[in-house]
Amino acid sequence: MSKVTAVIDIGSNSARMAIFRRTSRYGFSLIFETKSKVRISSGCYENGGILQQDSMNRAVCALRDFVKLAKHYQAKKLFCVATSAVRDAPNKDEFITLVKKETKIQIKVIDGKKEAFFGAVACCNLLHKKDGITIDIGGGSTECALIKNGKIQELISLNIGTIRLKELFFDSKSDIKKLKEFIQKEIDKIPLSFINDNIFGIGGTIRALSKMIMKKEKYKINSIHGYEFDPRNYFDFFKNIYSSDIKKLKDFNVPIEREDNIRGGALIFSMLLERFNSKLVITSGVGVREGVFLSDLLRRQNYIFPNGINPSYRSVLDRFMIEEKAQNSVKKNSLKLFNALNDIHNIDKKYLFHLETAASLTKIGNYLGFYAAHEHGAYFLLNALSYGYSHIDRAIISLLVKYSSKKIPKDDEIVHLDKYMPDIRILQWLSFILSISEVLSLINATFDFKFKNNILYISSNDDFYVIKEKIHSLHKPDDINIEFMNT
Repeated sequence: MSKVTAVIDIGSNSARMAIFRRTSRYGFSLIFETKSKVRISSGCYENGGILQQDSMNRAVCALRDFVKLAKHYQAKKLFCVATSAVRDAPNKDEFITLVKKETKIQIKVIDGKKEAFFGAVACCNLLHKKDGITIDIGGGSTECALIKNGKIQELISLNIGTIRLKELFFDSKSDIKKLKEFIQKEIDKIPLSFINDNIFGIGGTIRALSKMIMKKEKYKINSIHGYEFDPRNYFDFFKNIYSSDIKKLKDFNVPIEREDNIRGGALIFSMLLERFNSKLVITSGVGVREGVFLSDLLRRQNYIFPNGINPSYRSVLDRFMIEEKAQNSVKKNSLKLFNALNDIHNIDKKYLFHLETAASLTKIGNYLGFYAAHEHGAYFLLNALSYGYSHIDRAIISLLVKYSSKKIPKDDEIVHLDKYMPDIRILQWLSFILSISEVLSLINATFDFKFKNNILYISSNDDFYVIKEKIHSLHKPDDINIEFMNT
């Protein structure tokens, strides 16, 4: 597989391109993304599905530029898929031929189940939960996939989409009752086996709705991928949107580019949420494009990363070439300390995941600037560890890195997540363990740890004055003493 890969997705509403760079066998990062609102479906649903000439011309112009951008980023591979509007068009062959002639791009028209598959592959690998139902609301269709234990169980495509509803119902100001009946007929096709507490929300419509909720709730983490909310709290909000006059949508902070199609999307989403009766929506910043890329990357692994592999984590290590020996020392000592102090901290071992990740990457800030390195590293990791980590995972790891060697304060940095974050005492203990381990990594030595009678004994085969001084100055979460011993 090439090192740089471009993926183009020609949807009913927009044509989008994402460019990915591989950093190792399983590490990769998104290096460029763009879109053009070509509206390939414009006018087609009211004309028997036929793609209109103006729409096809717009698409060709956008694709021509996409090819230039892909070459600029030195992409050696380019995939181009087309979804609902093109696959349903009686004149799709004319469009495919035109694009091939004008841009050299060979379009692959995918059916609804394949579209659902690509979205599911992206969610299976790049979200932090492995069980759920995907909902991908597009301009012409909506795809759903049932995922259990990280494996795709069932796929379905429904002929309901934002542009389709706009042209068939909203433009003619049809009765909302008829609109709901039209949507319900498609929803009734979904097998009863599609039941899960989690919804993975894919696509521009759900991302836009999630951003509106984040703004409404004054949510502090500025990242859409992995954002969670309880849909049962927002049915009235969705209803206000889909039943509103288009001129009043700005009152709900609807983006201008979404004003003409958000109502149909909100209604489809609301009705599907009622059908699935789920308790949690996890917003996905990834979808068909990532699914196409991963299907190629993981074609010999049954489209799933091997256990223990996280592409974001791997990519950070690859790109910054962190001193492996020093970071392994921090990680090793953190684990030994966690276990040695278990009787006093009594922390659930699930937090070892956060401690080990922070320990492996705690020196990342040095590459951005030595002074205030921990602050640089914390900000970087909060944003870089996107795939496979929840927002809470990222917040915990970021805090541990930022306050290594310092007391974690209970201030605005965590108060907005209080109902999700662990108790401050847990954070203080994890920070203390990480801080000791980071100090000990300054020298090349082997350390052992023992906790007895409220004393942490740190033993090594040498005597280090500066190390002792630094460790004795660390904030301790409980009233314990530290003593050094020579072995």
